[in-house]
Amino acid sequence: MIQKDRRPVFLDITRIDLPITAVISIIHRSTGILFFLLIPPLIYLFDLSLSSWQGFEAVSQLLDHWLARSLLVLLSWGFAHHLLAGIRYLLIDVDIGVGLESSRITAWCVVGGGLIVLFAVALTVL
Repeated sequence: MIQKDRRPVFLDITRIDLPITAVISIIHRSTGILFFLLIPPLIYLFDLSLSSWQGFEAVSQLLDHWLARSLLVLLSWGFAHHLLAGIRYLLIDVDIGVGLESSRITAWCVVGGGLIVLFAVALTVL
């Protein structure tokens, strides 16, 4: 008799309870992709700001808008999260924080550190 395959056919991603370590990993990969994709526009803005005084003024006015400032705050959180999670993964590579409980603690430290940076940058920029 053939046993019925008990694997789920349809996964509702909103019903899956991911552990904090998985969430940290997903965000780390997402921010890495985001920052890679942001390299060309940032190089363009940097080049424009150095090309002439008018280019510098244009970039300065663009970055002075409230929406651009909000995006910079979110990007600084993403950078802090990516950096802290990257350090966490480097430590895991050398067998520091590999256990289940220490892995959860370091994942929560990444979240806390990212939030501290988010609030610090938000207070200074906004």
